[in-house]
Amino acid sequence: MSVARRSIESVTWNAAASVVQILVGVVRSVLLARLLPVEVFGIYGMAMSIVRLSGIVANFGMGAAFLHRTPETEDEDEAAAVLLTLKVFFASGWAVLLGLSALQFSAGSDFVALLTLTLVQWGVVLTEVPQMILVRRVAHRRLAFLQSANLLASAGMAIFLAWRGVELWALLSTDIITLLLSVFFLYVWRPVWRPRLTWSPDAMRYFLRFGSRNLVAQGLLKALDKVDDLWTGAYLGRTALGFYSRAYSFATYPRSILASPINRVAGGTYAELAEQRRSLSQAFFRTNAFLVRTGFFLAGLLALVAPELIRLLLGTKWLPMLTAFRLMLVFTLFDPIKVTVANLFLAVGRPEEVVRARAVQFAVMGVGLFAFGPRLGIAGVALAVDIMSVVGIVLLLWQARKYVDFSPWTLFAVPGGALILGMVLARGAIMLPGILGSPWRTGSVKTIVFAIIYGLTLLVLERRQLLKMFSFFAKRVLAKSG
Repeated sequence: MSVARRSIESVTWNAAASVVQILVGVVRSVLLARLLPVEVFGIYGMAMSIVRLSGIVANFGMGAAFLHRTPETEDEDEAAAVLLTLKVFFASGWAVLLGLSALQFSAGSDFVALLTLTLVQWGVVLTEVPQMILVRRVAHRRLAFLQSANLLASAGMAIFLAWRGVELWALLSTDIITLLLSVFFLYVWRPVWRPRLTWSPDAMRYFLRFGSRNLVAQGLLKALDKVDDLWTGAYLGRTALGFYSRAYSFATYPRSILASPINRVAGGTYAELAEQRRSLSQAFFRTNAFLVRTGFFLAGLLALVAPELIRLLLGTKWLPMLTAFRLMLVFTLFDPIKVTVANLFLAVGRPEEVVRARAVQFAVMGVGLFAFGPRLGIAGVALAVDIMSVVGIVLLLWQARKYVDFSPWTLFAVPGGALILGMVLARGAIMLPGILGSPWRTGSVKTIVFAIIYGLTLLVLERRQLLKMFSFFAKRVLAKSG
């Protein structure tokens, strides 16, 4: 099967799984927000941020080295065995050091959360090898099924425990179930790969050399994702982090719908097309054009209906997160593109290209956190993240033009204009007589008006481009079915 057909099939499976994940994820998030205290989310979020940020040592940037096609990774089975051997070594050392640190520097619920997540993450790291094998093959059906099964099982357990009055363990149970199901579906039931350890000095040197180049980039990426949580928990407290973590969680749902499944496929697709600039450019533009148009629509819609959503779904106790939630939607506009551009640099074997942009982003966010956070609280934290995101995407797209050909104007102009026009007219529509007064009514009017204006704008100004994209995907689907 060609890379295009495998990409389409993989995106289809991931998109179908995302529908399940979004529906179940929203229900889980809403019910847990209603059942659990705000500070519990802050305790869990702080521990998770520490584990995820420090966990870059456990992976040492080696997963991308497995995807990159070189003589050292030509034998997939041998390369996977070398990767697992290195992961066992690095993950075990990381888990021991972080566990000892938890004993020394944390107590109470913070200690329970940190130690539990450390042990779970150690196991998860070791299940990443068969996942990377499937990504390398651009075969995502099993991964999509695993993600859906995991979310269903973990949601059921978390909601049950929260309903029974169990607080912190309701959240921790989701990670434990993730580990158990990953082991079962990847190593036990029709295993993707038979795990084994091996010693190959040449291959290990390649993985470590590539990983060391990628480590800084991955570390900066994790820092950009988690330092805001750490700063909020340390300087503003666990309750503030609870509000901020929920604002971030709900704001990032747009990328989970389509951006995440597409980005999971993009890495393998780019890797196979790395030596074909024209084909790589087409795949890069079509991927990002789709992400921009869907992302702008979902982010704009959520920003409009945010007050109604919080009141109706979460309850008034979560209204303090409204401003931060709206600001975080700016971040979600550009975050999916950041991931796919990073996948491009990994595919062409230049992970160091990402480091410069992320280093600048990290510096910008650090300044922003201390400039806006103490004055504006979690809204200031969200503002710092937005500025960081815009600066980063500009730098990354500028660097990407060394390897692919595309027009930033064509990528952003029309959906940006549609977003602004739709939001302005939707806000104006609720001022008509008889609209205000009911959150259901105002939310519905804003949704309908924005969707119509945004869709019509794209259709009028980009009909030819949309037809080309539809034709491209339709041909691949028909070729697959034939």
